Amino acid sequence: MSTLYAHPEGHVFYRKMDYARPKISHGEGIYLYDEDGKRYIDGSGGPLVVNVGHGRSEIVEAITRQAQSAAYVHATMFTSEAIETYSNALAEIVPLEQPRFFYLSSGSEVVEGALKLARQIQMARGEPNRSIIICRSLSYHGMSLGALSVSGRPALRNPYLSMMQNMPHIRHPYPYRFPASGRELADRLEESILAYGPENVAGFIAEPISGASLGAVVPPDDYWPRVREICDQYGVLLIADEVLVGMGRTGTWWALNHWNVKPDILITSKGTAAGYFPLGFIAASNEDVDLVFRKLGDFNHGGTFSHHAVGAAAGLATLRILQCEKLVENAAELGPYVNKKLHHTFAHHPQIGDIRGRGLFWGLEIVQDRATKTPFPLKAKTAWHIAERAFELGLIIYYSQGCADGASGDVIMLGPPLTINKAQIDEIITILDQTITEIVG
Repeated sequence: MSTLYAHPEGHVFYRKMDYARPKISHGEGIYLYDEDGKRYIDGSGGPLVVNVGHGRSEIVEAITRQAQSAAYVHATMFTSEAIETYSNALAEIVPLEQPRFFYLSSGSEVVEGALKLARQIQMARGEPNRSIIICRSLSYHGMSLGALSVSGRPALRNPYLSMMQNMPHIRHPYPYRFPASGRELADRLEESILAYGPENVAGFIAEPISGASLGAVVPPDDYWPRVREICDQYGVLLIADEVLVGMGRTGTWWALNHWNVKPDILITSKGTAAGYFPLGFIAASNEDVDLVFRKLGDFNHGGTFSHHAVGAAAGLATLRILQCEKLVENAAELGPYVNKKLHHTFAHHPQIGDIRGRGLFWGLEIVQDRATKTPFPLKAKTAWHIAERAFELGLIIYYSQGCADGASGDVIMLGPPLTINKAQIDEIITILDQTITEIVG
């Protein structure tokens, strides 16, 4: 039995105050171990952060070398070899014309920065009235006020509605509950642009494959090409939030690659430095960045820890592991295997309404009645109970509530390190099968 630590003991302001947790000892590969020696399979990668696995000495050594050389310099005063080399390496995989990279420390920060950049690009283009960012309902883009303004999860937004500038939300792709063509769904964007006036709309932000709110929902194939077409028609900047699905998670470097669509601004964070250092970046074309510089001066944004040399060293080491070990290719190859195993195990389960995902990011929607797609009541906390029992059995999974209507609707997600193999996938699904059987039958 593992020793547990809980509020109000000690002085930690815990993220979840009603949850007693074990203390981590160490990690190795796809496994974590607590101080009492219990092993956990990291079936959600952090959640969806530790894409190269735990205990990677290469990243630790890169961090150490840079920290010993120069741990911190302010981004307005110096650049560093780590930042320059990492940016050159990223330019080879980011689908933008001569990309430029602005580094920050989290997904919320890069979302916030991308919203500001979209606004300033439009100002530099001579369109100062463009300040609206259209977004999607039941999306998730972070916890800062700016990020919440373009997110769609009511439980996260409601306490702060009076403090934020709310942005327009359109229907999200969700084939399981809202069957519609991708073009029909994308045309909601055009309707919103016309309703608010194209001269007032700066950008459209969305996750290429839905993340935490909906749980690995893949849109119809005609969705993203039509979105790109609409954005081009009305001069609206397409912001791809690849914070969760980027850096190889779905079997391509970027989830938008699945549809051969290029964004105007790309943001990512979770897998950038694999959790070894808090790091994310905003990517934009040299043309747009240079236009902002020429017309407005510097990008009106910043942060004490932006362009961090230690973070860049961690990011570069992570990128090299992904490339050298062909982990993006591994995610692509294992995706169909995970799909097959999940369907073999759960396709006829009376409480599994939908199985969805791509690469090494998958979601299972749990329902009370499969025929009617009726979700379990919110108060039942079904996804939470599944995640808790899996944890007790030594499997870490990610869960979310609210996918059906913003309040009810349970989804559990798998997103293990991209180093995983078929035998380990089998082990995860075996434990998950036992867990779901125990909790919902």
